[in-house]
Amino acid sequence: MILSLKMSPNNVLMSLSNVFIFILVCCSYMIENVASDDYGTALTKSLLFFEGQRSGVLPKNQRVNWRGDSALKDGQDVGMDLVGGYYDAGDNLKLGLPMAYTITMLSWSAIEFKDKLAGKNELDNALYAIKWGTDYLIKAHPQPNVLYGENGDPDSDHQCWERPEDMDTPRTSYKIDEQNPGSDLAAETAAALASASIAFQSVDSKYASTLLTHAQQLFDFANNHQGIYHNSIPPAAKIYSSSGFKDELLWAAAWLHRATNMKQYLDYIGNSGDNGGARTMFSWDDKYVGAQVLIAKLVLEGKVESSGIWAQYKANAEQFICSCAQKSNQNVQKTPGGLLWFLPWANNQYVASATFAISTYSQYLSSNEASLQCSGGAVSPSDLASLVKAQVDYILGSNPQKISYMVGYGSNYPQQIHHRGASIVSIKKDNSLVGCKDGLDKWLNNNAPNPNVLEGAVVSPDQNDGFTDNRNNYQLGEPTTTSVAPLVGVLAFVA
Repeated sequence: MILSLKMSPNNVLMSLSNVFIFILVCCSYMIENVASDDYGTALTKSLLFFEGQRSGVLPKNQRVNWRGDSALKDGQDVGMDLVGGYYDAGDNLKLGLPMAYTITMLSWSAIEFKDKLAGKNELDNALYAIKWGTDYLIKAHPQPNVLYGENGDPDSDHQCWERPEDMDTPRTSYKIDEQNPGSDLAAETAAALASASIAFQSVDSKYASTLLTHAQQLFDFANNHQGIYHNSIPPAAKIYSSSGFKDELLWAAAWLHRATNMKQYLDYIGNSGDNGGARTMFSWDDKYVGAQVLIAKLVLEGKVESSGIWAQYKANAEQFICSCAQKSNQNVQKTPGGLLWFLPWANNQYVASATFAISTYSQYLSSNEASLQCSGGAVSPSDLASLVKAQVDYILGSNPQKISYMVGYGSNYPQQIHHRGASIVSIKKDNSLVGCKDGLDKWLNNNAPNPNVLEGAVVSPDQNDGFTDNRNNYQLGEPTTTSVAPLVGVLAFVA
């Protein structure tokens, strides 16, 4: 734009304003498009993370090339093949409760955001990630009322700092059965396999049918032989102790109803007598919000009554979402930088699950041309989408530290996450044995970047938006599958 020298000062200012507005609009458009591409990149990396967590014999299409085969004797102590599945975090343990929850959330992501995942060419990778877990869970369920729920021992594992490929700690196999029940573990595994059956129905109906059979057996096992799983698998109490099992039973029933449309599961939900009430978080240990959101969908679609117990489920789901949106009488806290704040330990796992519930409910509201009526005012689906994007943006770098809490994303991300495999030189580069204690000084306490980048791993800031990039900072700096699984769906939603 050329300014005429004969223009009056006011006209010059107006023209300059127009130029500024033009540039601002163009830049905003460019930023918006870059951001959309970046969400897609983050989505890709989130699914790569699960390849870095694989246990067992790695497939030919493995993309995380610094990993190797590991834990190839799992199950031999009980005469079974329990090879495969996922390590839960930065250690070398396979733990049934968080693994099953991980698969449920990955499956829910593939169900609700199937088209968006396909649009980013990530649906197949999501299904691969699910199947790596479900193949293991099927093996871990050899009889209707028997389920293996842990491989490895926390005490011995946590005393060592070694690659999973070199692991020489005890790989004890722990199970639940009729005499030693675990309703939370069995029901969560039922939810995982039921939801996965829906995800696979259109691509492999035979496999989906197998998943569903196991899911139904596990639900019956969980319901008929009740108890908390860590009472039957004592080592689990040290790492993933359970607060109860009624939420998992409800969650599993909701998924089985969605997978089968059978009245018996709807009757279970309607007669459960415990809808969970208003919750303060959604997590691997507390599934009430997830179940409430699934049941609220039935109410919105007119498939159940909009009164009585069904209305209570919907109201409780909406109360949680309103509290995250800062529109309730008891709002979820936020850090000064704007991140939803739930708990000091790995807070982003709760942010991921909360934003997943919000993303999903936003879609349910849009599909039914509805809005959310909170005590603090109406909230539209687009308002919820904006809330989700703000949380994702924080995780990806729009925060006071200007750091991406997703490893491998952007140019500034944590270099020393608490993760054995990532922190020790790849066995592909140096196959010299790194024994139990060998890695402590050489790798754990070495103040240098991890030699391997575990792309897609997510860590967390503290309540004041602070973060110390130190390998011993396991409270904030240890990634988990339970953090990333719900984030897959969230990133698909915003991408």
